[in-house]
Amino acid sequence: MKKAKWAKDSQVAEVEATKAVALREAELQKEVEIMNALTQTEKLKAEFLSKASVEYETKVQEANWELYRKQKAAEAILYEKEKEAAAEKATAEAALYSRKQVADGELYAKQKEAEGLVYLAQAQGVYIRTLLGALGGNYGALRDYLMINGGMYQEIAKINGEAVKGLQPKISIWTGADGVGVGEGSDSAMKEVAGVYKMLPPLFNTVHEQTGMLPPTWMGKITES
Repeated sequence: MKKAKWAKDSQVAEVEATKAVALREAELQKEVEIMNALTQTEKLKAEFLSKASVEYETKVQEANWELYRKQKAAEAILYEKEKEAAAEKATAEAALYSRKQVADGELYAKQKEAEGLVYLAQAQGVYIRTLLGALGGNYGALRDYLMINGGMYQEIAKINGEAVKGLQPKISIWTGADGVGVGEGSDSAMKEVAGVYKMLPPLFNTVHEQTGMLPPTWMGKITES
């Protein structure tokens, strides 16, 4: 009986030991699996973080490159604008200088022209005063002399002569004072004026014969020849 009990106890102890070993093995296996799971999780975390870091760095580099590219493009545009502004400024300054030179030249020319007119007026004043003095202060005689000397009546005769060209007009020839040609043998202003006055009657006759025009009454009348 005792042997049987011992055998039974031994079997029970053996079974319990086997179960204990199996339980321990199961626990160890579970711990191993947990450790493997933790290890895999950490590995996945590391891989994810590494990938995220790489993507972040890539994005940062791309952003930096885009910013750099835009900065360079902006600098190039600014440089071109500065060059254009400098060129426009130089062109404007050159145009302003050119206009100033032209204006200065025109002003100088007008000043010289004005000075010339002043000198001409002064010379004409001296000429008129000299003639008036030679004519004894006779303004009427001075007026007649200036009109005749200016060629007014000769021009009238020329114009009317052109108008009657081909109509065979009558031609008159006359001489100046003392039977000499006009402008010859005159030693003084009085002789010259006297010669001019002696020219008037034949001149008026010629104009009247060729054109039918009569001189103004204040200049005299045509005498019958």
